[in-house]
Amino acid sequence: MIEKLENYTGKVNFAVVLATPDDEGHRANHPDEKTYRARQNVVLELGMLLSKLGRAKVAILIKNPSKMERPSDIQGLIYIPFNENLEKEAGVVLAKEMEKQWIHISVSKL
Repeated sequence: MIEKLENYTGKVNFAVVLATPDDEGHRANHPDEKTYRARQNVVLELGMLLSKLGRAKVAILIKNPSKMERPSDIQGLIYIPFNENLEKEAGVVLAKEMEKQWIHISVSKL
């Protein structure tokens, strides 16, 4: 629910968005250009979080980045790629990004 997101964004210092290849898309009349992309609600929520918190405080965990289409016009964001094991492949990188924002994570416990 969008109301929950609006409520919580006023109470957090950092956000993590999980972008997974759940939808398929292509330009009209070009099915040969099919790509995978995050759900539209995820892209909307990402935009809301970026607006509220700023780029440095939003990390995007992106599954199978070589197969995923990224939302357009959003370069310079914190993209953390992973393929199968989110914790092993992205956990330390995410913890380091959070540390940059003064959110202390014990990397040794990951």
